[in-house]
Formats: sequence, structure tokens, C-alpha cells
Amino acid sequence: MKTPQTNYDYIISGAGCAGLSLLYRILKEPSLNGKKILVLDSEKKDKNDRTWCFWEKENGIFQAIVKHEWRTLEFKTEKFTRQFELKHYRYKMIEGIDFYRFVLDYASEFQNVIFRTEKIVKISSSESAATVETEENRYTSRYVFNSTPLFHPDITTKNSLLQHFTGWVIETPTAVFDPTIGTLMDFSVHQNNGTTFMYVLPISPTEALVEYTLFSKSVLSKEKYESALKKYIDEQLKIKQYKIKHTEYGVIPMSLARFHRNPISNASVLNIGTAGGFTKASSGYTFQFIQKNTGQIVSLLKLNKHPHITKSVKDKRFEWYDRTLIDVILSERLEGKEIFAKMFKKVDPEKILQFLANESKVADDLVVMSKLPVIPFFIAGMKQLL
Repeated sequence: MKTPQTNYDYIISGAGCAGLSLLYRILKEPSLNGKKILVLDSEKKDKNDRTWCFWEKENGIFQAIVKHEWRTLEFKTEKFTRQFELKHYRYKMIEGIDFYRFVLDYASEFQNVIFRTEKIVKISSSESAATVETEENRYTSRYVFNSTPLFHPDITTKNSLLQHFTGWVIETPTAVFDPTIGTLMDFSVHQNNGTTFMYVLPISPTEALVEYTLFSKSVLSKEKYESALKKYIDEQLKIKQYKIKHTEYGVIPMSLARFHRNPISNASVLNIGTAGGFTKASSGYTFQFIQKNTGQIVSLLKLNKHPHITKSVKDKRFEWYDRTLIDVILSERLEGKEIFAKMFKKVDPEKILQFLANESKVADDLVVMSKLPVIPFFIAGMKQLL
């Protein structure tokens, strides 16, 4: 028998990056931190299951847990290397376990915040409230902020690429890395399985995250990721001795499918994070888009306004750019390697980061786009307008 229905002001469905970012921002706001809040997730957040990397100009609210940051980045292919110093942005890394502990430790000070480890099976709503059903209980609230995949659209090989990766944090017995320089993309690896690059972020002279990343329609076997990492570390980084301190694996959708911010018509349920389309479709970057969205939500809640945020003209413009790029790669009109190489060879890299962060102006966008082959992007762009 299920326990009696329990009512909350807010239910946060999913305790990942989006859910905990929203919780932290609510608790930092004096006018909201007394609200009765329920946080639901099927798993406890006690593992270092992911790493978030992002760039920002100023120090954000999670600066205290930034593992490392880089002022200098580089882009590589077998034909050229471009190293560039960032003037305005800093490229930053936060480890999942540090993020979870930071937010959960802060939330533990609030008796009005309840955490339950339960599997969510259904989310619904009426005109006045939203309901979350788990395998054990039933809860209601004014708003449900959902980051679970319950409302995800169908992801198929026809409408989506997958960004999938395996990363190793390796430690060497002697100093081999320059922790001031991060490799954003190294396309010198073979492209047999789709758009493929390595990502090398040194944390110290003896430690670095090395990640094998692909944009393709299907994932690889565990052995193929491991083989590629071993080969790259041996042949490209010239490292013979090392130990693997940490391994992570992930799959991020890069999709033409529509992720809806309000999956239920009366808008008591709001999707956040990837569920709400806040993973950038063309790159997979998520952390900063989540921060912007959750910040907007809290600003509206503070004013006692409905927290639904409609897409602006600017949002729709960048969504069109993303969909155009995905269509080009899906249709195989151009390889992803060729697209990124043309951009980083011909455009100020900081302008590219600004573009990828949805922070550029139309004039800057035109500069980036002018360096790309016209016909494939024109065809894909017109298709995505229809």
C-alpha cells in the first residue's frame, strides 16, 4: 500500500546537474529558501560519475569547486596546430563528486528540503498542481522541475547523432604535462567511426583527463574506446608509464528531435537540463546552459511569476544553427572534422567559443559562417526552416 499523498511547494525530479543547480540557486535566495522542497532520484549522488567542462568570463556560483582552469587552449589536426590564449573566457573543469558534495552539504542545513531515493514512473498535472508517482509513493506540488528522460522524444539514427565518450584520468610517475594548456580538440586520430577527436586537459604536471570522443549514430564497444585511448597515450602523448585513476563514460544526444520545456500543456511541469533542450545540440555542452536557465527560473520564482521561459528570437536563431550543423553531419555532406578545422583555422577561436556559448551577435555569426562551405550549409539551413 502506498503512503498518503504528500504535498510540497516544489518537486525536483532528478538530482543531476540541472536538478541540484536549481536546488542550490533556490536555497541561496532568501525569499525562496523556506519553501518545502522534495528532491527525487533513483540513485544516490555519491560517485564521481562525470566531469563538466565549460567556459565563462566571470566566476560563477560554483567557482569554489572548479578543479582546474585554463587560459590557453589548442586545436589540432594532423595538418596544423593552433594554440590560443583566451582573453575574456576561462576554460574550467568541475568533477561530478565535488559538485554533488558541495550542493548536498549546503542543502543539509535546510530541514525543509527532503531527499528520497525512489524511481519515478509517472509525472502528470492538473490545473492547480503537478503529481509525481514513484514505485513507492505519490507526491504533489505547485511545480515539478523535471530532468529525467520521461518526456524525451524518440532518438533515432535518422534524426540524431550521439556524442559518446570514454575518459581516463591518468597519473604519470614523472612530470609530462603542461597544466596551463588544454587540448580542446585533437582530430589527428582516425575518423573511421564518425567525427572523432581526443580531449586532453592536464590538471597538474603528472595528471590529466584524456578523453576519446565521437559524434556518430551508434556507440562503440568498451574495448574500442580503451584501445583508442591506449594508442593515443602511447603514440601521440609518448607516455609509456601511467596509472588510470578514474574512468568515465557518457552518451549525449545531438538531435533534430524536439525537447520540450513544457511537456504537459498547463505548464505545472517544467523540463530542465537535457530534458528541456538545454544540452547544446551541436556540441553537447550543457553546464553553462543549465546555469543560465536555472538562474532565470529562480528570478521568476522570486517575483512570484510563473517560471516557464519561452524561447526568445535569439534562442531560436541558435537552435537553427545547431540543427543546420547536425543536418550537415547526419547527411554526410561534410565530415565534422572538416567543419571544425575550417572554423579554428580561419576564425578567432574566442569568437568560436562565444558562438558555441550562444553569446555572439549576428555580425559575429556571419563571420564564423562565412568560413564554411556555402552549399552544404545552405541546403541544410533551408531544410531546417521548413
